[in-house]
Amino acid sequence: MNILLLGGGGREHALAWKLAQSPSLTKLWASPGNPGIADHAELIALDLKNHKSVVDFCIAHGIDLVVVGPEAPLVDGIADSLRSGGIAVFGPSRAAAQLEGSKGFTKELCSAANIPTAAYERYNDRDLAKAGLTDFGLPVVVKADGLAAGKGVTVATTMAEAEAALDAIFAEQGASVVIEDFLEGEEVSLFALSDGATVCAFGTAQDHKRIGEGDTGPNTGGMGAYSPATVLTPDLEARAMAEIVQPTVEAMRNAGMPFVGVLYAGLMLTAEGPKLIEYNVRFGDPETQVLMPRFTGDLASLFLSVATGKLDPISAQSFNTSVSMAVVLAAAGYPGAYTSGDVISGVSSADAIGKTFLAGVEQKDDEIFASGGRVLAVTGSGADIIIAQANAYAALKEISFSNGQFRNDIGWREVKRMRL
Repeated sequence: MNILLLGGGGREHALAWKLAQSPSLTKLWASPGNPGIADHAELIALDLKNHKSVVDFCIAHGIDLVVVGPEAPLVDGIADSLRSGGIAVFGPSRAAAQLEGSKGFTKELCSAANIPTAAYERYNDRDLAKAGLTDFGLPVVVKADGLAAGKGVTVATTMAEAEAALDAIFAEQGASVVIEDFLEGEEVSLFALSDGATVCAFGTAQDHKRIGEGDTGPNTGGMGAYSPATVLTPDLEARAMAEIVQPTVEAMRNAGMPFVGVLYAGLMLTAEGPKLIEYNVRFGDPETQVLMPRFTGDLASLFLSVATGKLDPISAQSFNTSVSMAVVLAAAGYPGAYTSGDVISGVSSADAIGKTFLAGVEQKDDEIFASGGRVLAVTGSGADIIIAQANAYAALKEISFSNGQFRNDIGWREVKRMRL
């Protein structure tokens, strides 16, 4: 089959790398892609906000399936436009993408469907939101209601910090906010595939959001991850599917907006059991960079089955027993203002040990330059977390990037558990 992959980050590099290994793939295009994706796909410059141009390209090139990587085009309704053009899409409609596009929408769905999550209030006015803070204890969680690239969340330990977060959010015109109770426990990511009716689990991971070691400092888009996350035991995963993911898919179907694609549930494992932190309606980054090395099936065929309402849960369970870990190399200054333009080298040497997935980079002649905040992720694999961690950091040492930063403790919780 012919596939068009939308997106150009590390997540899409990992998807392109795995899709290119699919026996059912005929040709892969990607837009906008990146230098790493170019090793697996023909890059095409499309304006993803111009839905007609994307549909026209798909029709002209016999595209059988479009895989949408990032959230913004989904929230913008690209899947609706493609389906109207008769093209199968791995990704939810604009209506279903509200699960990520509006935290308030998701919290209200959870309330209606009795899905376990933190108690919350939603506000469209800054002064009312500040007054509402008194109803919550400390720490308190303040979330921008819309898309924020994984960085619109503040866990405030003081009222002053919470009020500052509200000020920052409401500085945007038409902003909305969700304030919720802080959940105690360990965070974990559960991925599930849904064709609108059938739903099944599709791997677990644990992300490391904060910039500093020991999970300190501001949130980022993700500084590293590993898979599988054994803290989500089979029993807890079954509970999360039965109490959180499946009721969500059922509620969306009953509301006339069936969810098609991958549903990424950020969970907190509390003393009472798994609770939903938030949903994403696409694969995570860098979680995809640790899921794809473990997946052994035909990804193209699996995605097509999801897009066409024919999901076979057995084919979604094709994961090997190894552990994979990704360490993100970011530009100095990230997640704030960061530097760019520095040369990156050593990728081929790193790939002799692990696998490098490029993200915020551009290529000029034969050289690769940093152009984004999160520049790349290096994934290492092994029989256990300790071996995977050693391989990931050994591969990362082969990369030369003078203005880079990374965490040295990715996977620390799992390593600690293994050594007990």
